[in-house]
Order: sequence, then structure tokens, then C-alpha cells
Amino acid sequence: MPGLNDANDKEGTMTTVIAKGTVIEGKFGCTENVRLDGAIHGEVKVDKRFVMGDTSYVQGNIHARDAAIKGRIKGDIHVKEALHLMDSAVIEGNITAKTMVVDEGARYNGACRIGESATAAASKNA
Repeated sequence: MPGLNDANDKEGTMTTVIAKGTVIEGKFGCTENVRLDGAIHGEVKVDKRFVMGDTSYVQGNIHARDAAIKGRIKGDIHVKEALHLMDSAVIEGNITAKTMVVDEGARYNGACRIGESATAAASKNA
């Protein structure tokens, strides 16, 4: 899985960066990769990779293909492929992903469903 600082994915796609100090209110959607260092208050839908830095915060549900999390989430997260909870990640909500890596220090409080059957069921309900 690429690191937090990668601007491009394997397909050469550029990343949308939401800088520290930026606050988005309402639904946020992007068809490309997203790097969040600010805050989003509302639902997040990212068609590709969603990366949250140390200073990031999301209050709302997240839907993404892949995700690497170092920030805080208050809401459910649904990832079609790989989810990586890094050392400073804090999630208050349910997790659904095909695969998940949890680094030492990461925390989550909620139900956790991992595997192809979990993501298939979540896709039907989305």
C-alpha cells in the first residue's frame, strides 16, 4: 500500500489535497485520490484512495476504494479494498473493509466486519 506522502497512485492519477485549516461542510465527493489534512463535516465518497493525515477529522460516513487513516473519524467507514489504520488513527464508528491493517496505537470503537462477504453486503446496502 502506498504511503501517506505519495501524490500519485499506480495509475498515475493526481491527488486532491485538502489542507490543514480547511473545513468542508456538507457532502464531499471525488472521483480521484484525496489527501485530507483539514476537516469534513458530512458524508465523504472517494472513488479511489482516501488518505487522512495526523490533523484530519471527518464527522460523517466515509466510502472509498482504499484508505490510510492517521486522523479522527466520527462515523462509519466503508472501504472496498484495503484499510490501514495508522498509529494515531481514532475511529468512533463501524468499519467495513475487504482487508485491514491496524498499527500499534490506532484505536476504534464500533463493530468491525472484514472480508469479501462484508464488503459485498455493504455494497448491496449502499
